[in-house]
Amino acid sequence: MLRCQKCGKMHKDFKIMCNCGGVLDYVEEFGGDFDSSLKREYLDVRRYIHFIPVKEEFLPNLRLPITPIVEREIKGIRVFFKLEYLMPSGSFKDRGTYVTISKLKENGVNEVTLDSSGNAALSLALFAKSEGIKTHLFIPDHTSEGKKKLLKRLEAEVHEIKGSRMEVHKKAVSFEKGLYISHWYNPYFIEGTKVAAYEVYEQIGNVDYAITPVGSGSLFLGLYKGFKELNSLGKSKIPKMIAVQGKGYESLREKSHEESKLAEGIAIPEPPRKEQMLKILEETEGTCISVGDEEIKSALKELTSMGFLVEPTSATAHGAFKSLLEEGYFETGSKILIPLTGSGLKNL
Repeated sequence: MLRCQKCGKMHKDFKIMCNCGGVLDYVEEFGGDFDSSLKREYLDVRRYIHFIPVKEEFLPNLRLPITPIVEREIKGIRVFFKLEYLMPSGSFKDRGTYVTISKLKENGVNEVTLDSSGNAALSLALFAKSEGIKTHLFIPDHTSEGKKKLLKRLEAEVHEIKGSRMEVHKKAVSFEKGLYISHWYNPYFIEGTKVAAYEVYEQIGNVDYAITPVGSGSLFLGLYKGFKELNSLGKSKIPKMIAVQGKGYESLREKSHEESKLAEGIAIPEPPRKEQMLKILEETEGTCISVGDEEIKSALKELTSMGFLVEPTSATAHGAFKSLLEEGYFETGSKILIPLTGSGLKNL
């Protein structure tokens, strides 16, 4: 079942958005015991199929790995980097795409439209090509050349739009071909991104803080939902959620005068799920921090020296961690989760 945040209407059928324009949440609970519900014969995302709203016969042909975690101790803090950039298309977006594609197959949808800063478009293009689904992808014209080349290799129909990320969004919404499935609204996308929390729990147990880059918030929202579900099953505690935004594009805190050029993947000043994210920050006693290009460059350099080849948007989370660490925000011995969200190889 889907419930609209705006009007409260419940929907049994397949939908991306409510007719009133509100965003939808998948609200059915998954009962049973966590340990006995795991599909232990699988070492990929199918391990958690009982906890996501998909039918096994409609799962995509491409498989999603369980991404590894690398631990580093930094000034008395245990930092766990989850390597989401090792997903098939090079970003965490593959989790949301995996569930979305499954629902599209189940409902016989074979033509879709999406707007993206690059990673979501690549993810959809890869999975859609495998399933024979036609894609219309709207991206900013300043998207990195590496991502554009990959989209061409995947034979997607790409529309490059001059202007801001919000203008790209408006063009996609008004496009008359294909079902619009933006991850900004798509409730099934979040059902995919939440799986990362299940993996984290099995890999390292509880964490005290989870730090994620936030534009539309699909990873932030997904991690929170995953940890909340685990908590309801008597497992993981819910960590304090820390949202990281690029300066000049803040939606969850006061806007900066500076404007980041490097945090292109989260340059979204008007996310549809803004109020939902603010509630999560309040409920978990978390915080929002914004970072500028100098902080991103420094964080990117450090991550590279650790062997993590990520894109600038991914480095925002590490930059925020460093700033909060200097402020004495974390208790000694704290366990911090930092998903590294996108591969730097696509920016070459």
